[in-house]
Amino acid sequence: MKNLLIIVGIVIVIFLMGSCSYNGMVSKDETVKAKWGAVQSQYQRRSDLIPNLVATVKGAANFEKSTLVDVTNARARATSIQVDPTKLTPESIQKYQAAQGQLSTALGRLLVASENYPTLRANDNFTALQAQLEGTENRINVARLDFNDAVQQYNTTIRSFPANITAGLFGFHSKGSFAAEAGADKAPKVSF
Repeated sequence: MKNLLIIVGIVIVIFLMGSCSYNGMVSKDETVKAKWGAVQSQYQRRSDLIPNLVATVKGAANFEKSTLVDVTNARARATSIQVDPTKLTPESIQKYQAAQGQLSTALGRLLVASENYPTLRANDNFTALQAQLEGTENRINVARLDFNDAVQQYNTTIRSFPANITAGLFGFHSKGSFAAEAGADKAPKVSF
């Protein structure tokens, strides 16, 4: 009888530890999903600004049509890739990041082209939209950092003992995070 009570006590303690661990994992998983939503929201904000920026640029200057076409096409590609927050694998995040990187490159060319057109630079609408775009890029960076932090906390939790046992039992898997794009370690060359 005494041994049975000890065994029942141990089982209860293990159950309580497992349920606390499980609830913590669920909370961290939901935080990761929320942070991913914030990342997507910031990319959507940028995507929504681009048509206005392109329309303003078209109205204010006649310069390389290919630059505007590249921005429009890159925006279309970037908005066509969706990542399910329940399937945040490194591959899916890398594919999403690659499309967003193409858009960033096209926007960079657009902003450089604006430097060559004084009337475009002086246009108040373009200046305001450029400031909005720069602010959005900063917001995207903050959202990505917050997402990576949430993923790191989640992955640490599900890999730590004894939570890793609970994670394995209930199907919690590591999530992918954003990484620097290839070539991001080299400073861009700016020439006038």
